[in-house]
Amino acid sequence: KHILNAQVSIRAPCCKQWYDCAECHAEAQSHRLAKTTEMAFICKKCKKAFRKDMSNYEESDEFCPHCDNHYVIEAKTPQAVVGVEGEDARIDSRMLKDDRVRQDPKRSIFTQDDDDFSDLLG
Repeated sequence: KHILNAQVSIRAPCCKQWYDCAECHAEAQSHRLAKTTEMAFICKKCKKAFRKDMSNYEESDEFCPHCDNHYVIEAKTPQAVVGVEGEDARIDSRMLKDDRVRQDPKRSIFTQDDDDFSDLLG
């Protein structure tokens, strides 16, 4: 939930659990994430596990050795979005003004027709 486009899950060396990021580990566990030079990954594309030695990490190590998925990419994080709640305008467009329809400038909800009063007076 912290990184929307995570390409791999990382195995925490301290508790041997799989997480998408360090923040996920911090939320789920009461201990700190242990540091290590050898990391275990699971590719989310091919679902296969692999290990990488982080002490001599190279550019070619940014790809899954099984399916060649590039897993070192810029992270997309959730952003707060302000939106309007309501029905889909494509289905119910009563709240939208159509500028193509010619508006009668004399007609308003505040103007009343004589016909309105004649119904009341009988």
